[in-house]
Amino acid sequence: MTNPTEQIQRRRMHGLYLSRKCGDIRQISHELLGLHCWFHRNVAFSALIRGAPLIGWKTALTKTWIHHALHGVDIDDLPTLLALNSGGWRWGEPYKTIADRVVALMEDGVYSRTEMRLIFADDYDRGTIERALSPWGGVFCELARLGRVAFRDMTSRDFDLIDAEPTQTFEEVLPGLFRRFLAAYGPATLTDAAWFFGLAKERKKALFALDLDKYVRFEHNKSIYYYIDDNADMADIPELMLLSGFDPLIVSYTDRSAVLPAAYKKAVITRSGICLPTIAVNGQVAGLWNIKKGEPVVEFFEAQPKRIRDAAFELVDGIRWGTRGQL
Repeated sequence: MTNPTEQIQRRRMHGLYLSRKCGDIRQISHELLGLHCWFHRNVAFSALIRGAPLIGWKTALTKTWIHHALHGVDIDDLPTLLALNSGGWRWGEPYKTIADRVVALMEDGVYSRTEMRLIFADDYDRGTIERALSPWGGVFCELARLGRVAFRDMTSRDFDLIDAEPTQTFEEVLPGLFRRFLAAYGPATLTDAAWFFGLAKERKKALFALDLDKYVRFEHNKSIYYYIDDNADMADIPELMLLSGFDPLIVSYTDRSAVLPAAYKKAVITRSGICLPTIAVNGQVAGLWNIKKGEPVVEFFEAQPKRIRDAAFELVDGIRWGTRGQL
């Protein structure tokens, strides 16, 4: 009989398009509820690993803040996803006034934070401007949460005005999004769902009020896992596969032990929280990969057979060619 850890791995890899392929980056993003893109090239890596070509990828998705990080999102999903953490303006003054002026400037064709810093220089002190127009978000992060702005494209640092304000409440969208989460990420716990969606403590409680009896559940290591049994034909765990930086298989769960051995955690996730691109052997992270100065780089944590090393290099070289001229 399949052991629980293997069952978790096989179902997750199937749901996350790691043991099967999808040729449409928008479909991947839709089903995975966004692709993590703290670094935009990770979206390109993730798409190629899952079988989607990069033609037109820079505008196929919308780069903005959802859940608790930057993601590449299908624009049609954005109002629903933003409803999970919707609400009014949270920063107070003077940042609300600055945000209103930012929107007015964008309506007049000014999209760069650099230009805006110069425009605001006579009205605000340097600290206020740096906080408001921070490269890590600032008022743009708040405007994005409200569905009013997003990055111009997947690789741009400038913003565009959009119309994606939520039209539903948190309570209205949560049941459907939870089901979509389980369809891609299950088996998963309610704590996983709360982490993935970036839910605050009070909103996390709403997960326990959902109709959970409609989902299959099992207990493993004192946690309850839920998933949707759709009788899908799941492939075996691949002997060798690449995972993107911030790959959904790693960063979407509070317990990562099913794929990331504790001994390698510090090598994979840096002190600043960056999750590096990894190589998995038989479902377990076993090394790192990257494209550096246009060349494939492969590094295993422990000795691997030559066929594994060679196959990993070929996979990374395929990513190198697939991203050539696209990043």
